[in-house]
Amino acid sequence: MTSTALPATVVVDGAYELAEGGRWIDGRYVYVDILSGRLFELREDTEPESARQLARLDVALGAVAPVAGRPDTWIAAAGTGIALLTPGGVLQWLDRPEDRTPVPSRMNDGVADPAGRFWAGSMAYDGTRGAGSLYRTDPDGTVVRVLDGLTIVNGPAFTTDGSTLYFADTAAGTILRCRIDPVSGDLSGGPETFARLRGGEGSPDGMTVDEEGCLWVALWGAGAVRRYGPDGRLLHTVPVPAPHPTSVCLHPEDHRLFVTTARYGVTNPTAASGALLSIPVPVRGTVACSWQGGSGAA
Repeated sequence: MTSTALPATVVVDGAYELAEGGRWIDGRYVYVDILSGRLFELREDTEPESARQLARLDVALGAVAPVAGRPDTWIAAAGTGIALLTPGGVLQWLDRPEDRTPVPSRMNDGVADPAGRFWAGSMAYDGTRGAGSLYRTDPDGTVVRVLDGLTIVNGPAFTTDGSTLYFADTAAGTILRCRIDPVSGDLSGGPETFARLRGGEGSPDGMTVDEEGCLWVALWGAGAVRRYGPDGRLLHTVPVPAPHPTSVCLHPEDHRLFVTTARYGVTNPTAASGALLSIPVPVRGTVACSWQGGSGAA
């Protein structure tokens, strides 16, 4: 394992409370500020400080993915469930499963898989142990609870063939890996522990898989990003000039790692806390997948 101090650049000094969910979509970087319910985009043909707000909701916004065939429409992990977010900023709910939980809860990070399904996690607002779940939204709009008994579900990420799902139970300090049936989207057996972080190493948050099949993970509380090989071996640790990195996204063409960070829980925030950062790295990522629900689920 190597620790590499690479120069980090503040791309957007947004003073975000809890920026997360960064994805490259159609030549633009899209991300959220969860607690304020805001969705942003950063286009490559604009100045760095010109991040544009696409929507502001009256509920928390955990993550979005594009909807195939419907420009500027998103499937969103928002509030207590899954919804379509239209260009006018209106939510069309598919289901709100977290309304039916015993403690106040919200949706968290999410991502579409290569087969066109949308996966998202949930958590209790107070971090109640075991109150979080992992959900899958199929192209017909059905929302399925895939796993429960988790605490803070973060960073769903898929290999390029869609056969392997990674996600974190942040509060448990654990990165889990599941094999996915490519036809049904069901888990082929239960999740296995891919990596476990010890005290002082931070907590696993957002993640992404690079072009070589390696997993990048933001470490909340540790001011670092880790890169793991497919065999679970720790390959690199990249320091980040903010204590709470929340999500990671690799540019699909340039060799740049984009990292969102949070001001939430930071006593003495700097310009890098709550900012969008860019760090040069030797590998590239992939373009975000779309949810294939199209017009049929609205």
